[in-house]
Amino acid sequence: MHHLLEKHYVNRVGWLRAAVLGANDGLLSTTSIVIGVAAASPDRNTIILAALAGMIAGAMSMAAGEYVSVSSQEDTEKADLLREKRELEEMPEIELQELAKIYEKRGVSKETAIRVAAELTEHDALAAHAHDELGINEITQAKPLQAAIASFGSFALGALLPFIISITAPIKEMVYFQYGFSIIFLMILGAISAKTGGSKIVVAVMRICFWGTVAMGVTAFIGHIFGVNVS
Repeated sequence: MHHLLEKHYVNRVGWLRAAVLGANDGLLSTTSIVIGVAAASPDRNTIILAALAGMIAGAMSMAAGEYVSVSSQEDTEKADLLREKRELEEMPEIELQELAKIYEKRGVSKETAIRVAAELTEHDALAAHAHDELGINEITQAKPLQAAIASFGSFALGALLPFIISITAPIKEMVYFQYGFSIIFLMILGAISAKTGGSKIVVAVMRICFWGTVAMGVTAFIGHIFGVNVS
């Protein structure tokens, strides 16, 4: 009964990583762009255009980058599986012994390891080697399209906040509104991701607030210097 109630978070790691990274990046990078532009040129049309461009370009870039990255992982996994399949066809006995050795190293007796390896090989040899020798399973298997869609959607969702603020906030206080709302939402996002991933909420929130403040502060400073130099 206790086993049925156990909660595990590793099965969320694929989509959670892409979604959290995308939302954080969308919110933080777009806000930083808007703050930099607002500090340099307090013109609403320019600020709105910068927010929109940052949102669209960033979402496309995140999706493309994630797809390429995870596709490379998928290609490696497929190549390993093909090689393993070929080895199972050409030298099944050696592969059986190799699988048994893996179980022995985990603390299983030699006789039990051989029996387990033989039974798993009879059931699905490739799946057994993929899981125990290569470390590939349903949870950790690369899914490029899923990762790309999650990155695109989460980035766009994160970037939507600074875009809306660029339209609605008072132009003279634009920098402060952007920073304030972004920090609040970064804290919420950090808390949600920590809760979903089963990690410490306070640590996640403090980390994201610190680096968010650094990023926005640097762009605001650069934008201010640029604006002063231009004028």
